[in-house]
Amino acid sequence: MVAIEDVTFRRMTLKDLDRILTIEKACFTAPWSRNAFVGELSDNHFARYIVMLHNEEIIGYGGMWIIIDEAHVTNIAVDPPFRGQQLGERLMRFMMAVAYTEGARKMTLEVRVSNDPAKKLYEKLGFLGAGIRKGYYTDNREDAQIMWADIPEQEENDHAL
Repeated sequence: MVAIEDVTFRRMTLKDLDRILTIEKACFTAPWSRNAFVGELSDNHFARYIVMLHNEEIIGYGGMWIIIDEAHVTNIAVDPPFRGQQLGERLMRFMMAVAYTEGARKMTLEVRVSNDPAKKLYEKLGFLGAGIRKGYYTDNREDAQIMWADIPEQEENDHAL
């Protein structure tokens, strides 16, 4: 584990994809393809993708769709050597702030029913279970828990991307 204190955030770009795909493959059994990310970054006007940096190195990222007053988290990942330092929480809080700044007041996501650490993080951030999507994950047909949260009012308005 590499100890991290200071991180910054910025919008993801196409130039980031080599590093994003490396993290994606390290974190997920069914990683997104380059084309999936290219489509999100180039063609989806609802999409907002964020990278988390330490010393200018991407160590995590997250994506969401913002549609009217709702944000749907599409993916979030922290590079494994940087886990265990509440960086996922910091990234999620930043994403919630961006969503709020752009008009969203609720946020939703799906999480593997077996992923207790992620579910605990989401619950800490105010997410509550709202149902199950049967066989949601394509790699092993695992169910997904649907979770929703109200996005708390943001005090600062410096989260625009």
